[in-house]
Amino acid sequence: MIQRIQTVYLLIVVLVAGVLPFWVNLWSDAEGNEIFASNEIFISLTFYISSLLALIAIVMFKNRKNQFVMNRLNMILNLFLLGFFVYRSLNLSGEISVSEKGIGMLIPIISIVFLVLANRAIKKDEDLVKSVDRLR
Repeated sequence: MIQRIQTVYLLIVVLVAGVLPFWVNLWSDAEGNEIFASNEIFISLTFYISSLLALIAIVMFKNRKNQFVMNRLNMILNLFLLGFFVYRSLNLSGEISVSEKGIGMLIPIISIVFLVLANRAIKKDEDLVKSVDRLR
């Protein structure tokens, strides 16, 4: 249902992964050019897939087990994206000129946190349904 708390968490993931990377910079190169997600096709595609997975998980509210699995897949995708950002930031720090890391590199961490909160709420709902079924 739309009124459940995991739907709110998943909507936050949709907004954070679908909109925020295109407003905040991911990093700045040595010349001072800010790099956004729209400049890198791999990164923008990954953010769009993450947002789409969260949106699909919202629609799958009737099947909580599949919703849980969909969120796990989204967490794995965000972990890969975070790993890419860590790799990229380690390469940026080895330059001769100083380059800056942007706040946009924290977006996968924010998404993972809200996906974990959504999975906790889904698990709580599933346990509640199982306990009610035991009483019958």
